[in-house]
Amino acid sequence: MTQNVSLLNQDLLIVTEAAQNHFRELIQKEETEGMNLRVFAANPGTPSAEISVTFCPPGEQMPTDFPLDFQDFILFVEEGSENALRDAAIDFKGDSLGGQLSIKAPYLKGQAPKPDTPLKERIQYVIDSEINPGLAGHRGRVKLVDIVEEKIVVLQFGGGCQGCGMADITLKNGIEKILKEKFPELVEIRDITDHTMGENPYY
Repeated sequence: MTQNVSLLNQDLLIVTEAAQNHFRELIQKEETEGMNLRVFAANPGTPSAEISVTFCPPGEQMPTDFPLDFQDFILFVEEGSENALRDAAIDFKGDSLGGQLSIKAPYLKGQAPKPDTPLKERIQYVIDSEINPGLAGHRGRVKLVDIVEEKIVVLQFGGGCQGCGMADITLKNGIEKILKEKFPELVEIRDITDHTMGENPYY
């Protein structure tokens, strides 16, 4: 089945219907007439680049912002963030914890690596541009520790993901699936995190 999306600007970003509905619910809870949203990239083109979506009360948008019109609200795009948001996709995935916003931006941390770039660098790029933006919704992150033996990827969770009882599910159903789809040659994705030392340790 083709995913139902609203394509606002083919050179800018895609916002799914699920994400739009999520934004509407958040705005309604604010109970502020004319409330909108604003999206911007911090430190674009660097390994620490991040995308943020914030509330934007009436009149607080910048004159140079680019407005994307939705039903019931406007998403303002900060001037200077257009390149980082090019071909980006904003989605919302519901789950037992309520769900999380997912933002995939292939150009957020710079140009995607070429096919002949070393495997470790290509994996790091996918982690930075696709995996960690999703984990950020739960205040988590994952770090590439090494690639050992016969293409075994070693990862370490941090933030809200360290000590989370859902970490194994996130690894198997999320991270491992993404990495093996991108890199079929990978044999195993291994988590070496000491979850008993995390922010939300489980036993």
